[in-house]
Amino acid sequence: MLVFAANLLDGFSAVLSPQNLLLAALGVTLGTLVGVLPGIGPALTIALLLPITFNFNDPVGAFILFAGIYAGGMYGGSTTSILLNTPGESASVATAIEGFEMAKRGRGRAALATAAIGSFVAGTIGILALTLIAEPVASLAVKFRAEDYFALTLLAFASVTALTSSSLVRGFVSLSVGLLIGFVGIDQLTGQSRLTFGVDQLGNGVDIVIVAVGLFAVGEALHMASKLRSRPDELVPEDPGGRWLSKKDWRRSWKPWLRGAGIGFPFGALPAGGAEVPTFLSYATEKKLNPDKEWGEGAIEGVAGPEAANNASFSGTLVPLLTLGIPTSATAAIMLAAFQIFDLQPGPELFEKESELVWTLIASLYIGNIMLLALNLPLISLWVKVLKIPRALLYSGILVFGTLGVYSLSGSVTEVLVMYAIGVMGFFMRRYDFPIAPVILGVILGPLMETQARRALTASGDDFSVFFSRPLTVILLIIAVAAFIVPHLPALKKRLAFGEDD
Repeated sequence: MLVFAANLLDGFSAVLSPQNLLLAALGVTLGTLVGVLPGIGPALTIALLLPITFNFNDPVGAFILFAGIYAGGMYGGSTTSILLNTPGESASVATAIEGFEMAKRGRGRAALATAAIGSFVAGTIGILALTLIAEPVASLAVKFRAEDYFALTLLAFASVTALTSSSLVRGFVSLSVGLLIGFVGIDQLTGQSRLTFGVDQLGNGVDIVIVAVGLFAVGEALHMASKLRSRPDELVPEDPGGRWLSKKDWRRSWKPWLRGAGIGFPFGALPAGGAEVPTFLSYATEKKLNPDKEWGEGAIEGVAGPEAANNASFSGTLVPLLTLGIPTSATAAIMLAAFQIFDLQPGPELFEKESELVWTLIASLYIGNIMLLALNLPLISLWVKVLKIPRALLYSGILVFGTLGVYSLSGSVTEVLVMYAIGVMGFFMRRYDFPIAPVILGVILGPLMETQARRALTASGDDFSVFFSRPLTVILLIIAVAAFIVPHLPALKKRLAFGEDD
C-alpha cells in the first residue's frame, strides 16, 4: 500500500508541473469542443493530432494531452445531445432521449448541470477504481468467453428494446433495422459481401458515427423543419434566474450518478465493452427503478445515469489498455497506436518498466476531471443560449457540421449519401413513433453478437448446448429474459383483468 501511495504521489508531482497542467487544460478544452460537433469525436481528434507526438521528447506530455481530449470528448457530446437532440458522439445517444425533452421544457440548464456534475462524480469514482483495482478487474475480464459475450449482448438488446419503447413491435422493428445496418459489409468468416448492393465503399460496413449523425442530426433537422410552419417553436424559454439544480433535482440525481458509475466502469473494462452499452443499460435501469417519473417527457434520471456511466466507462477503458494492451474503443485503439510510436507496449510489464508514465497518466486523470467541472459549469449559461438561435439557422448549421464531420472520416461522398438516407429513415421513425435507441444498439452490438456466437459454436463443434454449459452464461440469459418480460407484466395484467371483466 505504501508503494502504491508513493507511486501515485510521484505521478501527481510530475503532472503538477506548469507544462503538464497546460497540456491537461488544453486536452479537456479541445475534447469538450470537438465532442460538441456532430460526427467529430475524441477518436477522430486524437487521430488528427497523432502526428504531433513526434514533437514530444517525452511521451508523458503526449498522453496527458490525449487523456484530456478523451475525457473532454466524452462529456462534450452531452451538450448538443441535450440542447439539440444531436449527439456529438455515439456514447451520448442515451443522454439525448430525456435530455432534449428537458431542454424543450425550459430545463436545459438543469440537464447540463446534472450531466456535468454526474460526469465529475462518476469520473472520480472510475479513476479511483482504475487506481485501486485495475489488475483484478482485468483478470476478471479475461475469464469472459465467447458465449458469455453473446449472452451479454442479448441482455443489452432485451433491456433497451423493452424499456425504451411503449410498443414491443416498434421496439423490435427498430432493433431489426439496427442489426441489418450492422451486418452491412464483408463477412469476416467467409469473406462474402453482405447487404452492400454492389457498392464497394460499403465493404467495411457502416460506421457508427454515420448512423448516429444520420439518425440524430439529419433526422432531427428534418423533423424540426417539417414543424417550422405549423409550430415554429416548441421550446419553453429558460428561467434566466433559475438555479442549475434545485434541491429536488439533487435528490433525484445523486443515486443515478452512483449507479451509472457502477455500471459504466465494469463495462468499460471488459474487452469489447465501450461506453455505448453501459449508457443504454443505465437508462434502462433508471427507468425500471423509477417508473413513476416523467419518462419520455424529461426525466432527469435519464440524463444523470447515462452521463455518469459514459464517463465512468472512460476510466474502465484504460484498464484493459494499460494492463493487457487491449483497446476496447476506437479512441483507445488510437491511444495504443500512440504507445507504439514511442516504442511502448501496454501490458502487465508496462507498470514495471514505465511506472512513471503510468502513474503520471493516472494522476492527470484526477486533475483533468476537476478541470472539466471547472470549465463546463460556468459555460452552462452560455450553452443554453444556443436555444435562442432561430430554428432554421440552427438546424441548417447542424446539417453543415454533420456533413463535414462524416465526410472527414473517409472523404467518401457515398458515406455522406448513406448518412442522409439514414437521416430520412430517422425522420419517418420520429413521425411514426419508432424508438431510435434500439437502432443504435443493434448497429453497435449486432456484429459483436454474431462474432461471439460463431466463435462459441466453432469451439464447441456447432453444439448449441455451449450457450447453457457455463453458469455465468446461464445467469446472463436468465437476466435477459427477465429484462424482456418484467416491463410488460403490468400491461399483461391489465389485459387479463379486462378479459375477466368481460
